[in-house]
Amino acid sequence: MEKRNLTLLTDLYELTMMNGYFNEGYKDQIAVFDIFFRQHDLITYSLAAGLEQAIDYVENLRFGKEEIEYLKGLNLFSEEFLKYLSDFKFTGDIYAVPEGTMVFPGEPILTVKAPVIQAQLIETALLNIINHQTLIASKAAKICYAAKGDSVMEFGLRRAQGPDAGIYGTRASIIGGCGSTSNVLAGQMFDIKVAGTHAHSWVMNFPSELEAFRAYARLYPDATLLLCDTYDTLRSGIPNAIKVFDELKAAGHKPLGIRLDSGDLAYLSKKAKEMLVKAGYPDAVICASGDLDEYSITSLKNQGAAISLWGVGTKMITGDRLPALGGVYKLAAVEENGKLIPKIKLSDNAVKITNPGFKNIYRIYDGQTGKAEADLIHLRGEKIDTDKPLTIFHPVDTWKKITFENYKIRELSVPVILGGKTVYKFPTLKEVAKYAKSEMDSFWDEYLRIDNPHIFKVDLSKELYDLKTGMINEIRGKK
Repeated sequence: MEKRNLTLLTDLYELTMMNGYFNEGYKDQIAVFDIFFRQHDLITYSLAAGLEQAIDYVENLRFGKEEIEYLKGLNLFSEEFLKYLSDFKFTGDIYAVPEGTMVFPGEPILTVKAPVIQAQLIETALLNIINHQTLIASKAAKICYAAKGDSVMEFGLRRAQGPDAGIYGTRASIIGGCGSTSNVLAGQMFDIKVAGTHAHSWVMNFPSELEAFRAYARLYPDATLLLCDTYDTLRSGIPNAIKVFDELKAAGHKPLGIRLDSGDLAYLSKKAKEMLVKAGYPDAVICASGDLDEYSITSLKNQGAAISLWGVGTKMITGDRLPALGGVYKLAAVEENGKLIPKIKLSDNAVKITNPGFKNIYRIYDGQTGKAEADLIHLRGEKIDTDKPLTIFHPVDTWKKITFENYKIRELSVPVILGGKTVYKFPTLKEVAKYAKSEMDSFWDEYLRIDNPHIFKVDLSKELYDLKTGMINEIRGKK
């Protein structure tokens, strides 16, 4: 696939601000920006995703002849600024949580420390990439959690908002726990297992349903999964599938199973299971599809549906119910005379007040169970003596406190680019998916449940809390 130059994948105001920094003598000032998402009723946790594509974008930033000519034609930029752009490259640092890490509102998923003129350019594209893949990985994680160990296939390409959303949404769905995809290009690009059966049109194109099933079985005798709801699932589809299964069995093949795409999936799957067991196929897969999501899968599970394979498309690939993650990119510090000076954005809306300074996240684990208990956002350089009890408190309701005695901690964010050079070895997608599963497994079910989950504690270190409240009071004139 031809490599695209994505350097102009940015909002115009990033370039006009860059022009301003250049003209005002700020282009070399070091700045720190954080990407994080805010609290939302539908966001209880997320799986960070998109880092590999985000870094690929940064590594390949270049203003070529075509880009410079286009910008020149806008009549917004000086010759000196355009000449600067022609030699542009990213020379800063990027820190991030590894893909597949469980993250929560307010936590820095990715941090940029770079000359402000460079950090400003990459805002839009980083948000575009991280927001989208994190949204889809998180939706997929919830769907796969609802499936309770059953395999989930991602079927969303035809409903995605364009080719890139389909391709990278598929990638994110694998991070979230899906085992395969219908998307052949994504299968090729990312070494993902591809899967699929046949459409209703296949059945309708033959003189009869039985002939359609037989033709498909001739093509794929050892992978026969038949779509049984084109005409009448119980009176036609399942009986015809069983006839074909008997013929396959007599020829020495083992049929795979059936797929249901409509109707009362709980009732139909249970009846289909009875018929398949009676016919001698107790291990036949019953696959379900048709506008499924974590809520409908949970409901079907609660009704005892005899479904062991789930095909999920539209509601996964579009992040249904939450069409955008809402991640933001906010200034946290600038360097003056070799020292980082924290910055804060205030608002009458408390959730929009940012956390100042150059930060990282400690995840606190119970020393006995190994389960995650809380996260602590802290200023880089702060250390915790794990030989001593650790007390943390709610960042708003400070009277809410908890003390940990037998605990372990790890810092979540790692260096990815230092001095413009990538220092992070990217794992394969399969390794990322395995890590994401281990992350999910490290949390109690109470935090993962679909309805009314318990809210995971995300607090500020005492030093960061004091810095933040001090800055708020100073800016608002409270001594």
